[in-house]
Formats: sequence, structure tokens, C-alpha cells
Amino acid sequence: MRKAVRRNSAFWVAAFLCAASLVAASSAYAAGAAGPALGSPSDTGASNISNLGTSGWKVQSSATATQSGAQISTPGFSTSSWLSVANDDAAAPGTEIEALAQNGLCPGDTVLQPVNQSTSSPNSVFFSNNMQLCYGFMSKIGPDTVNTFSVPWWWRTDFTPNLATGQTASLIVNGVVGSANVWVNGTQVASSATVTGAFTRFTFNISNLALPGTNSLAIEVNPNDPTSMFTTDNVDWTQIPPDNNTGIQFPVQLQINGALAVGNSHVNQSDAADLSSAALTVKTDVTNFTATAQTGTVTATITPPGSGTPITVSQSATVPGNTTQTVSFAPASFPSLTIANPQVWWPYQLGAQPLYTLGFSVAQGSTSYNTTTETFGIRTVTSYLTGSNAIEPSGARAFKINGVPIVIRGGGFDPNLFLHYSAADIGKQIALMKTMGLNAIRLEGHIMPADFFEQMDAAGILVNGGFQCCDAWEVGGTLTQAQLNVLQNSAQTIGTNLRNHPSVFSFQWSDNQPTSQQESVSIAGFQAADFYPQTPLMASAEYKSTATLGPSGQKEGPYDWVPPSYWYDTTHLGTDTTVTNAGAAWGYDSEESAGNTIPTLDSLNRFMSASDLSNLWQNTKFNQYHANYEPRCKTGYSFGTLCHFDTALSSRYGTWSSLSQYVREAQAQEYENVRAQFESFIDHANNTPLPSTGTIYWQMNKGWPTLLWSLYNNDGDQAGSYFGAQEANRSLHALYALDTGKVTLDNLSNATQSGLSVEAKVYNLAGTILNDQTASNISLTSQQVMTNVLTPVVPTGNPVQVYFVELILKQNGSFADRNVYWLSTQPDVVNWSKTLGQPQGTISTYANLTGLQTLPQSAISATAATTHQAGPGGDLTTTVTITNTSSSTVAFLLRADVRRGTASGQELSGDNELQSSIWQGNDITLWPGESQTLTVSYATSDLQGNTPVISASGWNVPKIDIAAPVP
Repeated sequence: MRKAVRRNSAFWVAAFLCAASLVAASSAYAAGAAGPALGSPSDTGASNISNLGTSGWKVQSSATATQSGAQISTPGFSTSSWLSVANDDAAAPGTEIEALAQNGLCPGDTVLQPVNQSTSSPNSVFFSNNMQLCYGFMSKIGPDTVNTFSVPWWWRTDFTPNLATGQTASLIVNGVVGSANVWVNGTQVASSATVTGAFTRFTFNISNLALPGTNSLAIEVNPNDPTSMFTTDNVDWTQIPPDNNTGIQFPVQLQINGALAVGNSHVNQSDAADLSSAALTVKTDVTNFTATAQTGTVTATITPPGSGTPITVSQSATVPGNTTQTVSFAPASFPSLTIANPQVWWPYQLGAQPLYTLGFSVAQGSTSYNTTTETFGIRTVTSYLTGSNAIEPSGARAFKINGVPIVIRGGGFDPNLFLHYSAADIGKQIALMKTMGLNAIRLEGHIMPADFFEQMDAAGILVNGGFQCCDAWEVGGTLTQAQLNVLQNSAQTIGTNLRNHPSVFSFQWSDNQPTSQQESVSIAGFQAADFYPQTPLMASAEYKSTATLGPSGQKEGPYDWVPPSYWYDTTHLGTDTTVTNAGAAWGYDSEESAGNTIPTLDSLNRFMSASDLSNLWQNTKFNQYHANYEPRCKTGYSFGTLCHFDTALSSRYGTWSSLSQYVREAQAQEYENVRAQFESFIDHANNTPLPSTGTIYWQMNKGWPTLLWSLYNNDGDQAGSYFGAQEANRSLHALYALDTGKVTLDNLSNATQSGLSVEAKVYNLAGTILNDQTASNISLTSQQVMTNVLTPVVPTGNPVQVYFVELILKQNGSFADRNVYWLSTQPDVVNWSKTLGQPQGTISTYANLTGLQTLPQSAISATAATTHQAGPGGDLTTTVTITNTSSSTVAFLLRADVRRGTASGQELSGDNELQSSIWQGNDITLWPGESQTLTVSYATSDLQGNTPVISASGWNVPKIDIAAPVP
């Protein structure tokens, strides 16, 4: 995202309780054979690799641990006063704050108070501004300005290599956030001049240092500075962690080798255009760890998904002493590697996600050495430019998967703020993504652990990877050779980590295209990893180009509030050739949204204090800590307040007199805006001269509780933004185009859908039908978007009226989709001359939706039934039917929640909402006498032995509760 203006002040406050007690577990994350630092091995599963720290790490600041590296790394060194830290699910110990949080510590406290990282307790590090009070504050991306974290910290662990005769030992450091001096058994094996970069990999032979029994590793990590180091940060996406994310994000590993070892194993594929065959070239590196030439038999096995017959090929390889040699198996020499009628991997809405397994081994006679194993998918990605307009003369970036053109509908992914990786959390987020109908995510500057990509492969979620904006990754000028080495190592390591994951469909730079130096070494690294050109590589997330990669075909922004109609505009293009903050539905927008997201009251109460909540609804210019560190309300980049969102909210929906009313209005505004963003890009998929090819919502999630840019909160909360996206991205859908006033049908599934009919009804506020039209006998092929299906007759002119448009899509007479819009005869009018180039809209006239405040109170009833049926949220599913029992009043924006309660249908006190719950629909509007059925799935364990109770309420409907007992 484009760099915002930031303040330069910073301060340290150490006062309160703020840390976390984390439940951490380790998972396998292994690498291949040892190699030189720049010739990094693959991180695929290898039998000769183990993760260090599985029994824990000891962590301490160098301000306290003042001994030398030689002393600290000596076996038996006392760490009794150090912090005990467990590996996370990526087998890594994490950051400095992670270490403090796991131990419930606040620096400077005289009386330590144990706290936790859950968002449901005032003792949480994520509650209110506890992180600031506990650990400090930074207001600018750059060197760490907090005293506690402006010195090096130590990570120490013991290990037992148990080397047998003839074996060697290598230490693998998979990058650090910052830079590091590495010590083993009292000897320094690498300095911070070498070990730097968040996504590098370094391998060091420590055979001559290995001792019988206990050995010790000590890593001194220097403070991270993302403006001078090729590491990681969060730009202006959130508060800056006061430790600048300094620490160890990926596993530190031990590799034990015999005479020979295989590693860096992978597959390159060449698929027939019709996918009738796939020619696979499989490769591995064979390393000889002895001083004399060795000959071994290298065997590759490809195991198909399911019960198919494995393909096994072998060849002899002779490797000179102390040398690594690549061994390839090409289809020309091994015909069985051309697979007829392969099982093809698809994005989840288009098909299944079968994964093949590639295994390698090396042996000498009856002596077998190590093995490697990894999965891969057979699929073809086509990246191309399409169409053109006045400021995108080369056209827009577009993609086909297996020959099928798709509109990318994704979100920007943000990891945990302390870089703590949880496999279960990623699993839940994937369930939210798929239920929301997204088909892609973007990783800007945050390359995740292996498990993340494995889960995306299995789920069928496409991943666009990329470098970070606004820091050292986009530094201009001439780079030193040392910097170029880090860039090439980073590219090669990223490439080896991502290349065989079918979910990874592209990779790119961010705001700025690379210099020729940067591009040259990065492409060399990607090519060395066989990642590029197999994977599309793009020069920028803006409309920029390089001589090698050509035009990126992308644009960025906006990032703050714009009206729903903004997304449909195709007539105001501006003059910015980078096409930034002109985000309407044409071309490919790599990051854009209408800004703030207000969670539900359940979620807000989990992370905001009474004072925070008071400011939320009463002080629109208040710098909310859970937005970001930028305090101003101004035109341009500044996202620390909700002023633009709130101004639109009060102007469009009317002022509010309570927190609950503010939250209710916010849900409506979020829903309509997010729905419009995604629907417009679907609706314009076939527009000329420049179709809409993709939109990435900025951002999909956050690594802590947030009020800024999210489709769901970090507790899984599904607010209006979530359900707006869910409605827009249904696989079979009817939408009302805000630019033409016509009905569009789209089919995002993988098969032709026939027997379709759509009815469009227009209602006034009283629920009276003003217009009713139907179109029938419609058939849509896969990915087809059919515009101009119906033209509802809607009110116009004065006096100002609020009205509803309801679309009901049926297939063979059965309900398929229902979509309700609330609109005004006084629409939003954008001042385009003041809006283009800005991250938010300037509005000449706001839509007048205040008539919704005049809706009379309505009433609803509900029935609910629970079954032991697994869904995206867990093992239980409850079906809820809500009926508007009023004879004359619209029930607007009804929301249902599942809560812990009693058998009689009473809610338990306190935070009773089930955070595991995932809804298939919500935020609905019902006419008098009308019913709609919703489903929700959740985990039995989340009930904590209580009865599920469904609560339902709405804009003008008081809450009701009904029991939904588990049979």
C-alpha cells in the first residue's frame, strides 16, 4: 500500500499488564540438503532435517544477558533467569514481544501480573492500548525507538546431534527479522553481516563443533530496521509492534547427513493445452559430504491422489567430493513422467484439489540415506494483458486457471501481529474465506510458513505473493554487493518455498517497480529456484513496468471511504499513469476498499475499553489505537481516525444517539459498500474497452483486533462487511448494477446452470410493492456474467424517498439467491476532480438514507433446529428460520447470532457469542409475513457444555432468543 505521512515522535510507557499466554505446538517444517549460503536448499520434507527448540527456547535481552556469545553458547550456561519460550506451529520461537507475552511479562513492572493474548479479557495484550502501556509506542516505520527493544536479544536452545561415524551436521537458519550473530558451542559460526533478511536461508557446516551429548546454540538478533534491512513490517496497516517484529519467524534446523543426501527436490510441469496430459520434469540436488567422488542411485516416486499406481524412476549419479549436483528426470528419457489424463487442481469454486506426492531417495547398494517428500498440484496458470483505455494503454492484468478466465476476488492477508503462527487459526480463516466466496488472497511482504501454503493448496485458495512496499524492499539508488546478495538469496529462498504449491498463482513487487539491479538479482534467484518463469512475475502493484517484465497491468486504491456507486464508475479515469486511487471496476486493482470496518458489539466489547467505546461513537476525530498510529483526520493518507467513514455514516444514515445505534448504522454502510465493490467487478467482467479482471479487498483480515480494513475480525467476527462480500460472491447470484439500474446474473461455479429465473421487486419503506418483473428460462455457462436481464422501475425525483430492490433467483423453482438493496432517490454524487488520486472520496452530495430511521418497530419470530452435521465452523449445524410477523412493517437488517445459553432459551451472562460460528448468510431484510432460512455451523466444544441459543434482532426489531438444543 502507498506510504502514508507519519509522525516522528515516539515514547516509552511501561506500566500495566499486557502480555500473552500462548498455547503453542510445533509442526514439521524441514529443508533439504546443505549447500552454500546463497544456494539455499528447499524447505520440503526431508528425513535428515529436524527443527531445533522443540523442547523450548530461552530468550533474554542483551541488556540483562551481558556475557559474550562464547559464554552464552557454551553447554551448561545458566539460563535460569531467562524467559522460557515454546515454538509455534511453524516450529519457530517468534519475536521479542512474543517471548515476553508467553511469560506474562511487562518490562519495568515491579509486580508482574499474568495476562493472556485472548481478546476477551481486559488483561489481554490486545485489549485497548495495553500493548502501548506495556511495551511502548512507535509512530514511524524505521529503527526501533523503544529502549527495551533497541538492543540485541538472545535466543538459546540445546540440542543433541548424536553424530555417527561418517556423518556431518549442518545448521540451517531460515532468515531472521533483523540480523543475527550465530554461535554454537562457544564458537561464532556466522556474523550479522551474513545472517540478515526475513526470507533468506543460510546453511553452516558445524560438524567440527559438534560434541557428544548436549550442544548449545545461541542466536543474538539485532534490532530490526525495515528501512535498511530486507525484513518485514506492517507499513501503516496497524500499530507498529514496539519490538519491530525482531526475532525468529521460521524454524532453525539441524541437518544430519551421511555420505550422500538429496534435497531441493521439486517438479516442473508442462501441461497440454486441454490438460489431457502433463509432462513432469522432476529434479533433486545430490550432495556428496565426503572428500572423494561417490556414486549413488537416485530414485524419484510420484504418487497420484487416491489409489493410483505410483510412478517410480531411477538413475545413477556420480558426484565429486564436497560437491552438490542437480539430478534431473525428464519425460524424454523417462516416458512414464508424462501422465495421461492427470487429476487437475482447481480453485475451490471450479473443481477439486487433488495433490500428487513427489518423493526422492538416494542409496548406495543396500545403504539408504535420506528421503524428501512434498506435494504438488497439476494446473496451468496463464497471465496476460487484456483490453485498454486511455491510461492503461497496454491493458489490464488478467488470469486464466487451466484455461478458464476468472475474475480475481480476493483480500490482503495480514499475519499475527507478533508473527505467532497457528495452524488452527489459519484453518478457521480459510473456512471464513471460502464461506465468503473469495477465490484469492494477496501476501504483501509476508511470506508465510510451509503449513500455510499446504492449507491453501488443500483449500483451493489462490495466493498472490509479493515483496513489501514503503521500506528497504523498494529502496532506490545503487545497492552494495552485500545487499544484492541478500535480495538474490531472498528470491531464491522464496522461490524454493513456493514453487510447487498450486495455490501460488503469481508474485510481484509492490508500489514501485524494481530497479534494474534489483530485478536482475531477484529474477536470477527465482530462476535458480525454478520458480520463474513457471510462475507469473509482475513488476508492480501499480501500473508500472520494467524492460524485462513489461507492464504490470495493475492499479491501487482507494483505501478510505467512497460511496458504493464509486465502484461502478468507468468514466472518470484521472491523469495518474500509475493509476492509483482510481479504483472503479475496470482493470485489475491489487488493493482497494472503502476503509474502516466496525465489528459487532460482541467483538467490540472483547478488545475495547469503556473509554474506547465512548470515543468510538462520540468522537469521530479520536485516534483509535485499533486503527493505526496516524492521529490526524485529513485528505490524503492518514488512517488513525474514522472521520471519513463517520462523516459519510451520519450524512447518509443520520446521526446516532448511542453506541448500539452507531454500530447498527455502521453494519448497513459496510454491507452495501463491500457488496458493491465485489459485485461491480463481477458485473463489469465483459465491459469494453477495458474489462474488470480482479479486485483485492484491502485488507481481508488483521493480525489483531481492528477497526481498519477487514472483512472479518481476528476473533472470527462476521460484521456487515463480511456478509456484503458473502452475498456478492455467491456462486450463483443476482445483482443490481448501480450504474445502469439493471439486473445482472452471474455463475461462478464450475458447471452450466440452467432452469434459472429471477424476479425483481421494488418496495417502498412501508413494504408496498411498486414494481415487479420476472425473467425466466435462463441458462448460464461457468463464469458467465449476463447483464441487462431486467430493468426494475424505481422511484425518482422529489420528495426524497428510500426504497428497496429485492432480487430473488430460483433454479428449477427452488430458491437459489436473495439480494436486497436499500437506495435513495437522492444518490451519492462524487466530486471526481477532488477524489481522483486521493485514498478517499470527496462527496458533493451524500445519498439520503435517513428515511430508514423512520421505520416503525417490527416484530419477528424464529425457529431453530440443531443437527450433528459438520460445516465450516465445526461439527454442529443449526438451521434458523426467521419470519417477519408484522402485517405492515419491513424488518430491516436482521442479524442472528448463536450464543451459549440454557435449555429454556436464556442467554448466559458475559461474552456468550460462539466465536467458532460461521454463518452462510445474515444481515437480511424481510417484508411483512416473509421468512428466510439461515444456517450456522460451530464447534461443540465452544458451547462449554451449555445449550445453543439463537438471538435475532434488527434495525427496527427488538431482540428475541430461542433455544436450539443439541439432540
